[in-house]
Amino acid sequence: MSLVLLLEQVLNGVQLGVMLFLMAAGLTLIFGVMGLINLAHGSLYMVGAFAAAAVSGLTGSFLLGLAAALAAAAAAGALVEMLVIRRLYARDHLDQVLATFALILIFSEGTRWLFGSFPLFLDVPTWLSGPVALPLGIDYPKYRLAVIAVGLAVAGALAWLIGGTRLGVQIRAGEADREMIAALGVDINRLYTLVFALGAALAGLAGALVGAIQSVQVGMGEPVLILAFVVIVIGGIGSIRGAFVGALLVGLTDTLGRVLLPVIMTHIVGPQSAATVGSAVASMAIYILMALVLLVRPSGLFGRT
Repeated sequence: MSLVLLLEQVLNGVQLGVMLFLMAAGLTLIFGVMGLINLAHGSLYMVGAFAAAAVSGLTGSFLLGLAAALAAAAAAGALVEMLVIRRLYARDHLDQVLATFALILIFSEGTRWLFGSFPLFLDVPTWLSGPVALPLGIDYPKYRLAVIAVGLAVAGALAWLIGGTRLGVQIRAGEADREMIAALGVDINRLYTLVFALGAALAGLAGALVGAIQSVQVGMGEPVLILAFVVIVIGGIGSIRGAFVGALLVGLTDTLGRVLLPVIMTHIVGPQSAATVGSAVASMAIYILMALVLLVRPSGLFGRT
């Protein structure tokens, strides 16, 4: 394998990682602040993708599609929190899992009713199409670089929001002791709605960005949700920094594993079985990584010990 091809796959891994970060950041915020297991987070990712594809198709503007994705996912998240989730905070995790699983079915069937069963396609805008020349002779898609840039910008904005604003102080305090901040006069219901809408908007943004790389279809959020759960387990529940580091580790492990492991297996099991065995091991690589991290740090890399 050439150095150029290897570096391109590293960039692909970083691009996958920042997309997973957008999903995992919202998920870890919701779980860290509210203690809620939200299986419907992948459905909000799907809402963002469909909203972006629909609005972009009607207006011809990719940026309007992104704005629609953020607005639709945030609005859907706020409504879900006020109508359903708010009744689950005092319930155990099993009730939360069952209720949010039901939301997956409702979102899936509602989306199928609105848009049909056929996938939609979100075109990459002309100003982001084509490759860009990077050092060492790498020609990399301009759109994928833009996804990486957006993910890094969102990571910086979230770090500032959590660490440098009054809302961030309330979010961190709500994670530590929700009864105390409620006693100090903070409207806990309003705070929870804001956090849930923020997490939903991040998931919707991720869905919209990925919608221009793959087709937009019903059920597209569930595989990504599984990877997002792996990310927050590796990074540590409730930690934005952990979500970022964990997402990059998962993205790089998954992408490089699918490229390098079949090559490595060629020297171990022979060329005839290398593709099959390599693909099987590659599909397990991120879960092996998660198990290794938990053996060393059961609370995750940046979780509370």
